[in-house]
Amino acid sequence: MIRILDRAKTYGELVAFSHTIFALPFAASAAVLALSVPHTRPTPLRVAAMLACMVTARTSAMAFNRFADRDVDARNPRTSARPVPSGRVRPLEALALTGVSGALFVGAAATLGRVPGLLAVPVLLVLLGYSLAKRFTWGAHAWLGVALSLAPGGAWIAMGAAPSLGIVALMFAVVTWLLGFDVLYSLQDEGFDRGAGLHSIPSRFGAARALTIAAASHTATAALLVGAGALLGRSVAYFVGAGAMIALLVVEHALVRGPKVADAQGKLVRRPRLDRINKVFFDCNAWAAVAFFACVVVDAFVR
Repeated sequence: MIRILDRAKTYGELVAFSHTIFALPFAASAAVLALSVPHTRPTPLRVAAMLACMVTARTSAMAFNRFADRDVDARNPRTSARPVPSGRVRPLEALALTGVSGALFVGAAATLGRVPGLLAVPVLLVLLGYSLAKRFTWGAHAWLGVALSLAPGGAWIAMGAAPSLGIVALMFAVVTWLLGFDVLYSLQDEGFDRGAGLHSIPSRFGAARALTIAAASHTATAALLVGAGALLGRSVAYFVGAGAMIALLVVEHALVRGPKVADAQGKLVRRPRLDRINKVFFDCNAWAAVAFFACVVVDAFVR
């Protein structure tokens, strides 16, 4: 039994299960928001299928990411202890988990209706494609944002709600939110990525500009969250949630921004606080997502 539990823990580490906290609240928020428009009744079986889609799609994407990045992760001191490069999970195991989880995702999506069934494979290709993006474009951060935004978009469609500008605005809010905090997270690997020939905004533009790009992206997030609420006709509770998320993003940037130092040309540039990024990355963004979802639930009851 202990061996089984240890193995389960290793696989949980492989797919970074704790990071589900970023996508799940927005998928759940979209499902709750869909209750205010014409929708399909959310039976227990439909809810279970939606949760199955969420879990299996993410598991497939993360397992493939660890498989595809195994050589890079092995050379990076920050990631060399991950399950695949450390030898705790064999590459073929990660690839098998990718295939099994992907097949389960497609099957679960098919039970939700014709449209979710038809979209399942293209969605899976977007999710898996992200793992290769860093090898050829510094726009990989945006690709990851699009991948995460498919969670609320998929939940909305799975609820039988018709596409609308409101849900599109919410999806773009997720794109810019993810883009911004992934840029901050990737600051840790600026030097490694540049030396390894990998593409990222910090390795392409430098840390100082990356901080500015992340801040601009999160400014767009704020506008899109407010715009989504207005388009969907939400109450004050929704905007309290949006405000809480925006405030936490402001805190995130304040904690990550370090002092200005002179670069090689003697010009003063802003440097990030790399020692804070891991904690800030998880804490601020996890609380932001949860706070937003909690207020969306309150909004559904009071509006």
